[in-house]
Amino acid sequence: MTNRYDAFLLVSFGGPEKPDDVMPFLENVTRGRNIPRERLLEVAEHYYHCGGKSPLNDQNRALIAALRQEFAAAGLALPIYFGNRNWHPLLADTLRQMRDDGIGRAIALFTSAFSSYSGCRQYRENIAAAQEQVGTGAPVVDRLRMFFNHPGFIEPMVERVVTALARLPTERRAAAHLLFTAHSIPQSMAAGCEYERQLHEACTLVATGAGHPAWRLVYQSRSGPPAQSWLEPDISPALAEIAGGGAPVDVVVCPIGFISDHLEVLYDLDEEAASDAKKLGLNFIRAATVGTHPRFVRMIRELVQERMSDHPTKLALGTLGASHDVCASDCCRYEPRRG
Repeated sequence: MTNRYDAFLLVSFGGPEKPDDVMPFLENVTRGRNIPRERLLEVAEHYYHCGGKSPLNDQNRALIAALRQEFAAAGLALPIYFGNRNWHPLLADTLRQMRDDGIGRAIALFTSAFSSYSGCRQYRENIAAAQEQVGTGAPVVDRLRMFFNHPGFIEPMVERVVTALARLPTERRAAAHLLFTAHSIPQSMAAGCEYERQLHEACTLVATGAGHPAWRLVYQSRSGPPAQSWLEPDISPALAEIAGGGAPVDVVVCPIGFISDHLEVLYDLDEEAASDAKKLGLNFIRAATVGTHPRFVRMIRELVQERMSDHPTKLALGTLGASHDVCASDCCRYEPRRG
């Protein structure tokens, strides 16, 4: 490993940009997993409901624009590239462009704060496959450490929760139910990674920082077959459990497992969960994601400079310490079910 890099690469999941992209995108995501077409059509309706376009690519472009300003202000002379797992700009195309631009080694940020197969290892596998497609001259790509407990992630999330709680009358804030949500993953995937442990650490830090120590972690957006065990509880039964008669019941939902307001936030929370809450008589308030918060943008720049330093200072809150820079061979190992 070297600490010298000549480019920065933002690596993300990808999403359709227009209605005609929706089904090809979903087929890319689920290739080899034997997902029934009826299920794909059901998920496609979520995208069509939002105009047939995922907001994720635009949100990543906004983050890149903010990073370019942050890098320039700090004198960090790294060009920024953008590559996706499942839709354009695809990683292989991006790495090919980087090779043609003379990039030999890049440092990458994966758009996930937490360790798991789908949030880290799979991206590393995607990069390796893209490098193989590009062939000779494909750039080497290292990744930045996971940032679940970095103050540059925790502090903006504290601010997001405080802002959401402030929407309630002062006398009702302390009694509000604070739910943190993250994407559910199979139990068999969770068993091989630090996903749950890191989530609990981050939730504790944010709730404590917001002065709201009573909280609960729930999950959302599971997509596997009913026979497969996934992390629970799901947000819907959690809301039903909270619901009761009498005085107004306030629920503040913080999607800590997501760094931007893409479809799983806009549809699964703002549409489905909010609708469930309304039927149950709950007052539902959703906290914002970290997005392009200036402290978060600065954190990414700090992580790059940390990795390029001969004597780095690794910022981390809580008890788990700073995540590792380089993954072990068995890190987040998981064998997905294939059709």
